[in-house]
Amino acid sequence: MAIDKPDATPSELAGTDTLDRANHNAKVDSLERFRSDATGKALRTNQGVKISDNQNTLRVGARGPSLLEDFIMREKITHFDHERIPERIVHARGTAAHGYFQVYKPLGDTLSKAGFLQDPAKQTPVFVRFSTVQGPRGSGDTVRDVRGFAVKFFTEEGNFDLVGNNMPVFFIQDAIKFPDFVHAVKPEPHNEIPTGGSAHDTFWDFVSLTPESAHMVLWTMTDRAIPVNLRSMQGFGIHTFRMIDKKGVSRFVKFHWKPKQGVRSLVWDEAQKLAGKDTDAHRRDLWEAIESGDYPEWELGVQIVEEKDEHTFDFDLLDPTKIIPEELVPVTPIGKMVLNRNPDNFFAETEQVAFCPAHIVPGIDFSNDPLLQGRLFSYTDTQISRLGGPNFHEIPINRPLAPNHSNQRDAMHRQRIDKGRASYEPNSIDGGWPKETPPGPVDGGFESYHERVDAHKVRERSESFKDHFSQATLFYHSLSKPEQEHVVDAYSFELGKVERQWIRERQVKEILANIDLDLAQRVARKIGVEPPTAPTVPPKKPSLEKSPALSQLNLLSGNIKGFKVAVLIADGVNGAEVDAMKKALKAEGAHVKVLGPTAGPVKGADGKPVPVDGSAEGLPSVAVDAVFVPGGAQSVKAMQDDGVYKHYLLEAYKHLKAIALSGEAKDLLQAVHLTADEGLLTGADVKALQKPFFAAMAKHRVWARMPKIKSIPA
Repeated sequence: MAIDKPDATPSELAGTDTLDRANHNAKVDSLERFRSDATGKALRTNQGVKISDNQNTLRVGARGPSLLEDFIMREKITHFDHERIPERIVHARGTAAHGYFQVYKPLGDTLSKAGFLQDPAKQTPVFVRFSTVQGPRGSGDTVRDVRGFAVKFFTEEGNFDLVGNNMPVFFIQDAIKFPDFVHAVKPEPHNEIPTGGSAHDTFWDFVSLTPESAHMVLWTMTDRAIPVNLRSMQGFGIHTFRMIDKKGVSRFVKFHWKPKQGVRSLVWDEAQKLAGKDTDAHRRDLWEAIESGDYPEWELGVQIVEEKDEHTFDFDLLDPTKIIPEELVPVTPIGKMVLNRNPDNFFAETEQVAFCPAHIVPGIDFSNDPLLQGRLFSYTDTQISRLGGPNFHEIPINRPLAPNHSNQRDAMHRQRIDKGRASYEPNSIDGGWPKETPPGPVDGGFESYHERVDAHKVRERSESFKDHFSQATLFYHSLSKPEQEHVVDAYSFELGKVERQWIRERQVKEILANIDLDLAQRVARKIGVEPPTAPTVPPKKPSLEKSPALSQLNLLSGNIKGFKVAVLIADGVNGAEVDAMKKALKAEGAHVKVLGPTAGPVKGADGKPVPVDGSAEGLPSVAVDAVFVPGGAQSVKAMQDDGVYKHYLLEAYKHLKAIALSGEAKDLLQAVHLTADEGLLTGADVKALQKPFFAAMAKHRVWARMPKIKSIPA
């Protein structure tokens, strides 16, 4: 018997001949020289140079731009960018759609000279990709995670990519730490677990040792990390950018996408079940909404800060772990985006689209945010690896509408056949073409903003970046009581999965206690940690006590447009009530799914067939926003004796959804041992139920029900 396992046990080696054993030992020796244990070793570059500072990118002054000569940062990020082929390292699981952007009024004289921001009659094509961050392409849509929100504007001056997330801040302040963060949040290297989640030791080890992450981690522990669908997410550019008007005046801006559908989320139990019942829930919802003509819409707004006001806040505009509270700088709406066409081919479009924050047009420019500065390098480098070379801009989904004459030819996968002999500039052989375009107020060549920089080259973080907790405190205190309860539950669930006790303790005592002591104590009691009695960092008084704009309960649309409502029926149902409720719901823009015991038609009380859209088992309650049960004595009696229907109602109740029972359907309450409340409604007929049912749905959840749901079966 020949042993071909380097890690063969003594029992496996027993009985082998001397030569086989010698071969095994030689193989072990040859493999051992490739093994590396970093315990007790200095951190070095790939070339063996000891690293003195792995926390900060080399920059001009503490708040200045990052330097390309920083070989440590470039080596680290280059290696990180090329770690996976061909799937994206992060944001691998995504879905996308085509649409258009339309500005409300010309902005050239007041904000930006960018061409697509000048003509309210013009619709600029866009392609938008939404994604999770941690999981691979096959992971679930509804896991707790940040969601990518990337928009490619195909403008007449070239492509502009606004590459952000559904949360306005990020985990780190400096791009040099991005590989560390992603390595920590990805599945653990020894067993590739967990997929699509952060509830594990390496993530919490990193963030508990990195206080700058406190604000963003809190966002991911809120319901923002489990959106009900992609149509109901906000989007943010995260970083501070610049906009330059026709006169050359620069202003700082932060980008905001606000959904017309309102901001809504799942509850945790619902998100977990939906991940199992429909892995593609978000992808399916977006596709079906567009196919049905219910086009998702967002309003683009900007927070504008004049250059003279850059230092007037108690935080640094360049710090990507900070927001500008809307109470200090309101969001100014500048245009709308509508998604109205699904891709024709997932791979050719959604998978091959290449976004990069460095893709900007005249009138838009960068700030010295150190995370943004690193992203400008990293994204292009990543696309070269993923898409086979530097010609990824020639893939149809990435091609700009503007002509492209760059003198950059050849390389892998070149698709265009360039004429002319001169691939350099200046030249006289081809008449000097293509030539530079001087900058100008309109349709000029790109010119970087003339920002004066006078400082030493240093590796350090600005003192203005040192406050890591006050905005997290502001955010937590701005949440409603139900949202705060969910935060406690989220931290408890995630930290409950952490095996190492010291990591749990560090997160509670050195991070959460500095955000809110009551939050830390409540989480501590749930995860077996001694509750802290005081913060470890002197609290900094925030400029605001609360920011109502941060609570999702203040971001609802006030209507039920786009909501999905299940209508449960069985043989003997009152068909007239089914038709009446369908008509009323459709008039409000809601989507109705009539569900029977099977996918076949149901016989109404009048003997006429009532068509269905599917079965109650096939479209579970976690896939809808509300439930209606029409009357009909025979139909109700069948539901009282059917576990599928009873579970449907109990689960919808547990997930705080609006439920309406018409006529005889109120008898179902006794069968499921529930009592009516402000969102569990009974009425004599559809007409009596419509107004209160729609009002309860518009509130998204029946929050007053939360204390009762602990006793409801899973």
